[in-house]
Amino acid sequence: MAISSSIAGTAVHVGDLIRLHLKVMESGKERTQIFEGLVIGIRGRGENRTFTVRKIAAGGIGVERIFPVNSPWISKVDVKKHGTVRRAKLHYVRGQSARRVARITQTVSK
Repeated sequence: MAISSSIAGTAVHVGDLIRLHLKVMESGKERTQIFEGLVIGIRGRGENRTFTVRKIAAGGIGVERIFPVNSPWISKVDVKKHGTVRRAKLHYVRGQSARRVARITQTVSK
């Protein structure tokens, strides 16, 4: 069970609040789309390594996306906050309120 990984040259840990800059192709044009959320899990080894990011979209609906670590569509990763967690997988946040999930990133690890 991986608790950290290097994504686009940035060290990312489970529990971090990250901002992903994704390349999106629409009608022959390329643009950047931002997906910001909490890393709730990292799994796999080598080229098959993936990570799951969960965000709360409009209307309070939770959206989870699974990204390959070596994806060519990820252009940049910004770590907004480091979270302190004691688990490798944070699937328990699916049933919690946004306020309780925000506590994960309140305590900033050094």
